[in-house]
Amino acid sequence: MTPLAVLALVQKDNMLQRLSDSEESYVENWCVRVFPNDNPVVNTSQEKFYGDKPLYSEPAYGFHYVVVASPEHSEKVSTIPIEQWANVLVVIQDRVRWLYTQKRVTYVSIYMNYGKGAGSRLDHPHLDIVTFTTIPPLIEQEAEATHKYINERGLCPICDVINVESSGPRQILATDNFLALSPWAPIYPYEFWICPKRHITLFSKITQKEINDLALILRSTIGGLSKALKDVSFNLVFHLSPEKKNSRQLHWHIEVYPQLSTRSGLERGFGIYLSDINPESSAEILGAAARKELASLVGISI
Repeated sequence: MTPLAVLALVQKDNMLQRLSDSEESYVENWCVRVFPNDNPVVNTSQEKFYGDKPLYSEPAYGFHYVVVASPEHSEKVSTIPIEQWANVLVVIQDRVRWLYTQKRVTYVSIYMNYGKGAGSRLDHPHLDIVTFTTIPPLIEQEAEATHKYINERGLCPICDVINVESSGPRQILATDNFLALSPWAPIYPYEFWICPKRHITLFSKITQKEINDLALILRSTIGGLSKALKDVSFNLVFHLSPEKKNSRQLHWHIEVYPQLSTRSGLERGFGIYLSDINPESSAEILGAAARKELASLVGISI
């Protein structure tokens, strides 16, 4: 019922095989599957039509893929096994690397909409990968702010945040390579970030060991979020640096936005965000749930 898979990851004899569908046969027994979105945000067949200023427009050119995160339709994102999360991350890394070899790809965006409250139209767990010919505005702003911060202070702002939060009340969970935290000034109640502890700008450059560690902290925090907030809808977004020549780089990280309320006019019209919980309390609630989830995953009683 979907377009042909451009990549199907099959686990066999403790080995991962990267296969693809053909018109004659579909790959069976896959653990992760990637196919073109049949209702894409962008596509590669756009006519080269440009509008003039002040009503400027340009073609919505790009690639839009769906990454199916589990072969089980009824699987919840919060219960996907750690090993499966690692497989998903391997596939995403593979796609990011390939997409940056394509012409007119300036930025690769990766995100997950989970639940109807977060804009998901599918119950089956999945992520989207969408490319753009320009850098998205929020990433551009973040990269500019990072560049300014480094020039003024000589230190990456995310590295600075990690130094402060590693032993502070807004820490949710830490592993060998990653830190999950409630940001000091969240836009969404219970918002949290997952940041690499080492300064790195490119997700495509992280090691297999780091992928496994990221799978562990993702599974633990999302599982904890689901338990603490009763399977709340959420958006999960990768904030990555552009991988082609660009002087504006940022410390890559993941941001998770639980969707607990509707935006008000103050938020929509003025960018003034309201939250009924402070980040310290949010971290305490999410941290307790995430640590309990982690303990059950690794077989420790707490």
